[in-house]
Amino acid sequence: MVRRRIRVARLAPALAALTFCALLGPAPAQAATGPRTATVEEQRLAGPVPKEILERSGFSDVAPEFTRALDGVRSAEAARRLVAREGTRLWQRAVDRVQGRGPAGGDLSRDDDRPLYWARLGLTRELRLWEPQFTLSDADRAALIDSLEQTSRGQKSVRYPEGKGFKRVLVTGFDPFTLDSDIRISNPSGATALALDGTWLRTPDGQLARIEAVTFPVRWQDFADGAVERALTPVLPKVDAFTTVSQGRVGRIDVERFNGAWRGGFWDNVDASSTGTVPVSDPASQPQWTRTTLPYQRIVAAKTGPFPVYDHTDVTEIPAGATTPVDRPDGPTPDSAARAGGGGDYLSNEIAYRATLLRDRLGLGIPGGHVHTPVLEFGPGNTDPGTGTVSDPQFVRNRLDIVAQMRAIVAVAAQ
Repeated sequence: MVRRRIRVARLAPALAALTFCALLGPAPAQAATGPRTATVEEQRLAGPVPKEILERSGFSDVAPEFTRALDGVRSAEAARRLVAREGTRLWQRAVDRVQGRGPAGGDLSRDDDRPLYWARLGLTRELRLWEPQFTLSDADRAALIDSLEQTSRGQKSVRYPEGKGFKRVLVTGFDPFTLDSDIRISNPSGATALALDGTWLRTPDGQLARIEAVTFPVRWQDFADGAVERALTPVLPKVDAFTTVSQGRVGRIDVERFNGAWRGGFWDNVDASSTGTVPVSDPASQPQWTRTTLPYQRIVAAKTGPFPVYDHTDVTEIPAGATTPVDRPDGPTPDSAARAGGGGDYLSNEIAYRATLLRDRLGLGIPGGHVHTPVLEFGPGNTDPGTGTVSDPQFVRNRLDIVAQMRAIVAVAAQ
């Protein structure tokens, strides 16, 4: 999810003084397109690729079963209970499949993050189009959709065991994106989140670490509505380290040193664009830059896997007193205005900016920052989205290698 305003070639296939309520911000406006109207994202479900992914993973029953359950709902309270239950169930089902528990449900490789993405859209579409046998206001419907989003992304099921003697680590991932270019696309950050959620790792110095994971949508409005802060504010004070993760550049892993307060306008998953300063609570105290506190030197030096790992310090800024953006290879200069962080000017940079800003506003002296995975590529001869298959051996091997190396990097980060 790297997009730089100037360097298009870098596009990947593309707080302590503040009150708790101010941190959370307003509730998301998930039904911005209006009830009974499927979103751009949900409309893509009609295509053959989503159907194939759902069928070959055993997730094609998710939306029909949800629809049948909705038909028996007779009150708003019953709807709230159903949505929370089914969203949580979907997240756990996806985690179990990726981690090898229960039936595979089909021949699609277990490590695949896409069944969760497309199944969730099936649920939100059905909920958005649902005509209940009782009065349901637009606001109540939006709240149901929001609950479904949060629960089906693991955001309501982060639980660390009681006790001492181990580290608590949070990892975040993203949905697939740039679907209008190739609807088959998978996101290795989402696959990493599913593979690591609820697992235990041993750090290089022998300590145990418990990993919990959540995912986020690739939608500007959700971020503007405070989705990141709502999910992370209750969790960050409990953890010893966190890593936000997204897909980045071809053939390399980047630990992003600096994050910028700027949106570059690239289209999101509902074909919306946003350009300007990252919208956060208390903008008067908003810095132009935040930085990683991950042990980047140790991560770069560790032998974590086949992909080279870089301490990435490039940014784009408008220097103090100037009006024209310039690229800086060694981070921002004093009092400059951000135009792209190391992770670009898209939502990967924004989640890194929001998470590290929240860390600083909460006064948390913990390691935290962003890691960009390599781009997940299909194998030779399977690069045409019009004629290619939804998976191939190199595609699976590439994703497994990325997830394995990210697991090793998380272990180093938790040390």
